[in-house]
Amino acid sequence: MNKKVGVGLVGSQFISSIHAESLKTVADAEIIAVMSPTKGNAMEFALKHGVPHHFTNLDEMLALDEIDMIVIGAPNSVHCEIALKVAKAGKHLVVEKPLCMNLTEADRMIDACKKANVKLMYAEELCFTPKYVRLKELLDEGALGRPVLLKQSEKHDGPHADHFWDVERSGGGVTMDMGCHAIEFFRWLNGRKPIKSVYAQMATSVHKDKTIGDDNAIIILEFENDVMAIAEESWTKLGGMDDRAEIHGSEGVAYADVLQGNSIQTYSKKGVGYAVEKAGNTIGWSYTMYEEILNYGFPQEFAHFVDCVKNNKKPEVTGEDGRAVLEVIFAAYESAGTHKKVFMPFKSDVDKPYKLWKKRS
Repeated sequence: MNKKVGVGLVGSQFISSIHAESLKTVADAEIIAVMSPTKGNAMEFALKHGVPHHFTNLDEMLALDEIDMIVIGAPNSVHCEIALKVAKAGKHLVVEKPLCMNLTEADRMIDACKKANVKLMYAEELCFTPKYVRLKELLDEGALGRPVLLKQSEKHDGPHADHFWDVERSGGGVTMDMGCHAIEFFRWLNGRKPIKSVYAQMATSVHKDKTIGDDNAIIILEFENDVMAIAEESWTKLGGMDDRAEIHGSEGVAYADVLQGNSIQTYSKKGVGYAVEKAGNTIGWSYTMYEEILNYGFPQEFAHFVDCVKNNKKPEVTGEDGRAVLEVIFAAYESAGTHKKVFMPFKSDVDKPYKLWKKRS
């Protein structure tokens, strides 16, 4: 493929803006169209980002021959439905996290993309975040010895879009929204070794007026090679985003903080806006990011996915990885509901993971 990779965006809100800004930095990519079912949203997005075509109907956008790849930035509840149409149209596909609502949908998406011979790519930016990439290099080059304990935390005071609060549209709370980052991050760091067990504790601590989903969660993973991993996820942390990771090895330790060192310590009476995460109320002291999209790895992620389409390469993060993450999320909600360790592999016919927690708690 000598021409640029033509891209269509599904979604016109926050995350699709990140996708658009990231794709603008990729020389081999060209955004051809944007689609949103909400009247006026796609047109406004197209004008803002200089996108030549805008649609309210997905089928009409998929009919454009110049589109090679679709990026889904829509609510979790419609990922599968959109993905099946994209595969049928013969377009390659990037899906924002989480992959979809349940394991049955994940299998349908994977099968459809295989049958259509199109790539299904899972958008986990932590695998491209520069500090975390360097963290993995330290581990891979042996500087830390054998991995013993991995940790990652992501915390702010709640999501920016209403559909995250609605468990019927999102599938779960902070574990579904942000725990998925940590799970794939751990798998990636640990060479995607199989996970042996999952233990989780969840609570709706602060936002009971907004959701019945979890707004705080601790997830403990045990890998088959005896590596332990701990994820801390929160929608209740004030003062902006916090995103950090640790590797404890047999011969060393390394700490990475995505914001500290890439931020400006700020005091504001009004509060500070964020490019990547409108991470809640930042009135008072907070850490203001610069080059935030680059520091989180979004341009690098899309450069990789575009290269995979253009040069027929295997993606670093695939639909199968997204399914594996989703399986751990389901196991985590089961663990939080039963107060027991859950062993992998885990199977469930439940349509939304939060139900495994709520039916017992």
